[in-house]
Amino acid sequence: MDASSTSSQVENLNRELTSRVTAHWEKFMASLSPEEGAKKAQADFVRSAVRDVRYGPESLSEFTQWRVRMISEELVASCGTQVHEADIQERSSKATAAQESMARPVARKRPGDVPLNLSSNKRVCTSTLAQVEGSPVGAEGSQPALKLEPLHFLQCHSKNNSPEDLKTQLWACAFEPTWAEGHTGATSQTVATCGGEAVCVIDCQTGIVLHKYKVPGEEFFSVAWTALTVVTQAGHKKRWSVLAAAGLRGHVRLLHVRAGFCCGVIRAHKRAIATLCFSPTHETHLFTASYDKRIILWDIGAPNHNEFQASQLLTLDTTSTPLRLCPVASCPDAYLLAGCEGGCCCWDVRLDQPQKRRVCEVEFVFSEGSEASGRRVDGLAFVNKDVVASKGNGLGTICLWSWSQTWVGRGSQSTVAVVVLAWLQWSPTKLAYLSLSTCPADEDTVLCGDEEGNVWIYDVRHVLTQQPPLPAAPQAPTQILKWPQPRALSQTVTKTMVNMVVANPTFTYLTALTDSNIVAIWKRH
Repeated sequence: MDASSTSSQVENLNRELTSRVTAHWEKFMASLSPEEGAKKAQADFVRSAVRDVRYGPESLSEFTQWRVRMISEELVASCGTQVHEADIQERSSKATAAQESMARPVARKRPGDVPLNLSSNKRVCTSTLAQVEGSPVGAEGSQPALKLEPLHFLQCHSKNNSPEDLKTQLWACAFEPTWAEGHTGATSQTVATCGGEAVCVIDCQTGIVLHKYKVPGEEFFSVAWTALTVVTQAGHKKRWSVLAAAGLRGHVRLLHVRAGFCCGVIRAHKRAIATLCFSPTHETHLFTASYDKRIILWDIGAPNHNEFQASQLLTLDTTSTPLRLCPVASCPDAYLLAGCEGGCCCWDVRLDQPQKRRVCEVEFVFSEGSEASGRRVDGLAFVNKDVVASKGNGLGTICLWSWSQTWVGRGSQSTVAVVVLAWLQWSPTKLAYLSLSTCPADEDTVLCGDEEGNVWIYDVRHVLTQQPPLPAAPQAPTQILKWPQPRALSQTVTKTMVNMVVANPTFTYLTALTDSNIVAIWKRH
C-alpha cells in the first residue's frame, strides 16, 4: 500500500470517528438535566464515547478507542463549560473508500438474543401519519394510511449469542419468493436477514428463527434468493430454494435453506462484496458487486452431488464502489443499473456480445450543471417496468424517473440527465446507505427507513399521473411508520437507524433492519 493510500485511509477514519463522536455528544447533551455539573458531564461524556462509539474492524479497536478519546477530549475542550448551549453541527456523510467494512454511525444499542418484549404502553397498533406543510398526508388520489402492527423485535444476530451485544449492524434482508406452481396467490412469510457473522431465516408470523448460518470473522452485507430445478438420483425434479450471502471476505456462500447447509462457496472477489442479486430471468445467473470496483456476472449452475461449480460470464468495471444493483425491469437480460459511490451507471450485459469485460456505457445524472455527476446513489429500485426510484443524489429527497424516456433521449452521449417524474420528500439526514425498496405486489409503493427508526411509506400512483410541470416542493410521504420504542431488559430503544426495509410480495409483512442489532417485523391488518 502506498503512502498516499495510507494517508487517505487515516483521513477518512478520522473524519468518520469525528462524525460519530459529534453525534454521540449531541445525544449525550440532550439527555442531561440542568442540575448536572459541567465538569462531571464532560468527564462522563468522554467515558461514554470511548465505551459506545465503534467503527471499523476489531483488529483496529485499540487504535480507534484511542482516537475516540482524543477527539472527545478535544470536543469537550472546544466547547468549554457552556455544555448546554453547545452548537452541534450535522453529522458529515460517511467516506467508505478507506474501509472494506460498510460500518455506519452506530445508534444506541440494546441487548438480547431473544425476542424483545413490548410493554403495553409502547405497543403501537397503527402507524403515525406524517403531516407535511403544503402537502398534507392523505392528499387527494392517495391511499388511506396502512394499519401495521409491530409483531416481533428480534436480536438474532448477536455475536457469540451474547445478550450484551449492542454493536452488531444489520445490513440486508429479502423475502423468500413463492415458487410453488399453481399457487399464484400464495405469499411468503419467510425473510432472510444478514449482519455481523450470521445469516438468519425468520418466520415473520411466529417470529421463530428457522435457520441460522454463522461464519466466524465474516461480516455479511447482502443476501439474495433464487430457486433451482434439481434432478434427483431417482430422476425426479425438485425445486431448491437457494440463498446467496456475501460480505467482508469477498466470498459468496450458497445456502440450501431447507436442508440447512452451505452447498457452495464462490471466491468471487479479493475485497468485500457490497451487494449481490440474481437475474430475474435466469435462475442461475448471479451479479456480485465489490469494493474492488468490479461487478461480476456468474453462472452458479445446477448443483452436482449437492455442490455448485460456478463459472464467470462477465466482468463490469466501475470507477467507484458499486452499492446497489438493479437489472432493468423491462429488459433485464440487456442492461444493468448500479447505484455507486460516484453516481448511477448502466452496463450492457447481453451475453451474445463478444466482449467479456466491459466499462460503464452510460452515467445518469439527476440535475444539470458541473456538479451533476459524481454524487453517491445508495438507493435504487424499479417501482414498475419503467419508473426507477433512486436516493442519495440529493439531500432529503427520493427521485422518481423514467427509464424509457431517459434511454430514448440518450443518443450517443455517455452522460445523460434523467427524465424526472417526481421528487419525494424524505429525511434531511446526511447519513448515507439507508436503502430504499419497492413492493412487488403493489407497483406504486416505495419504502425507506431513516436515522430515527421510522419507515417512510409512499403511495406514488397519484404522483406518477400528475401532469407537468413538476410541483416546486417534493411530494410528502403517504405515512411515516413511527419507531415503536420496544423495551428490552428494562430499557427503552428510543430510536435507531433503519438500514433497510422490505415488504413481502403481498405487503402482509414488513421487515426493517437496524444499526442496533434489531430485526423489526410489522404485520398489516
